[in-house]
Amino acid sequence: MADGVNAILVDGRSDEAAKASRTPRRPRGDALIAAVAGVFTLAQLVLVHPSMGLGWDEIVYISQVTTHHPAAFFSAPRSRGVSLLVAPVASWSASTELLRVYLAVLSGLGLYLALRAWKGLFPPRVLATAGAFFATLWVTLFYGPQAMPNYWVAIGALITVGCALRALGGPESRRMRSARGALWGAAAGALLMALMRPADAVWVSVPLLVLVLVRRHWPLLLALAGGLAVGGGEWAVEAYAWYGGLGERLRRASEIQGGLGWNIAVDDQMRSLGGRGLCRPCTGDMPHPLVTLWWPLLPAVAILGAVVAVRARRATATLVPLACAVTAAVPYLFLIGYAAPRFLQPAYALLALPVADALWHLARTGRDRRRPVAATLVALAVAGHLAVQFSVLVGTVNGNVDSREDWARVADELHRLGVRPPCLLTGHESIPIGYYTGCSSGSTGGNNENTTAAEIVDTARRIPVAALTGPGGTPPAYARDWEPHHITDLEIRVAPPG
Repeated sequence: MADGVNAILVDGRSDEAAKASRTPRRPRGDALIAAVAGVFTLAQLVLVHPSMGLGWDEIVYISQVTTHHPAAFFSAPRSRGVSLLVAPVASWSASTELLRVYLAVLSGLGLYLALRAWKGLFPPRVLATAGAFFATLWVTLFYGPQAMPNYWVAIGALITVGCALRALGGPESRRMRSARGALWGAAAGALLMALMRPADAVWVSVPLLVLVLVRRHWPLLLALAGGLAVGGGEWAVEAYAWYGGLGERLRRASEIQGGLGWNIAVDDQMRSLGGRGLCRPCTGDMPHPLVTLWWPLLPAVAILGAVVAVRARRATATLVPLACAVTAAVPYLFLIGYAAPRFLQPAYALLALPVADALWHLARTGRDRRRPVAATLVALAVAGHLAVQFSVLVGTVNGNVDSREDWARVADELHRLGVRPPCLLTGHESIPIGYYTGCSSGSTGGNNENTTAAEIVDTARRIPVAALTGPGGTPPAYARDWEPHHITDLEIRVAPPG
């Protein structure tokens, strides 16, 4: 009898152990990528000063939803995604520090969710390494807490491609609930990309759409197309409401970007790696070779990762993000005549996965005697890479802090001259200086044309108006009789009252 009772107890414990073993536990991989995302958030707050003033493009996006500043001109290529992203803070607060903290936390959460979309497709160590690589690029750290779209296109790209691969046949997609979640994730990622930059979303999605058509996975095709359509819908509606149609807006957007066509901008992108936010025109010397070395090595290591994956018979999870990275980079390497390092963030995010896979392969392969040597070389390469990235980041942050403080100083001087809200600024850097002054901005030509000389003169009869002229420039004809003042390197002519 005792034996029978013991048998029952043992069986009961065995059943409990079996149930416990089947109970889902928080995977170690989640903790790894959460740690990477957390460190990324903290690094932004430490290395990119939350008090750093708003940049030109940030001002355009944020001013669309603020109640304390006039809205800046919103040109044809831009989309409203960033304005929606910052609205929960910018719609009621003028605090730059609060906005920076909000965006840093949000970007860390975005990185965590984007990496989590790849669970089951790569080992946790590879996902954490990929996230760490992308998060430590100076361009990622610099733009993470800023109101700019490219980082969020990168996050959307990771989510879209990862979820699409899981829906197509990843290890977890066999479960119906997981498959539905992957479809929703792919749709959400596509929507996020299209909200931020519709054209970029299409370029990223091209290889996925081809693969989906080949596989005839119609639910996934619907999810991707639906996400792109919903995300880009506002941009298309606005095209018909303000520009006379989608074709006209695309034409105007191309014109503002210098005309889309065959333009080799590879060298321009390399010049921008030294910390130039916008390289247009992209002249001057190349940065030091140590600063640019990582850039040509990146695709080479990614290709090595693809070779490793093919040999291991797990090619799809590596080749698809590699293909999406290539199509994401094509317009910015070969179709526009200028460069900005942030343009390639989606490509960097997608390349990070095969790069991380290759690094782990290099560190762990070889004979026992050679493995420590290989691991040491990889560690030294990573350390050198981090040193370069942080060096460029510090210089970039300091330079931008100085330039934005200059705008604030000009605004203070304009206030002293009597140019106070409501007011209008025109000419050189009128959009950022106008924001810092609390004025509207106007331009009679160029990419931000939104008024005429006659309208400016008429406005000057009612509110303070000032015309800004940059170094080497000449004041506009309508302002040549206005009183000149010199502030920093600007000539500012203030219209007489009335």
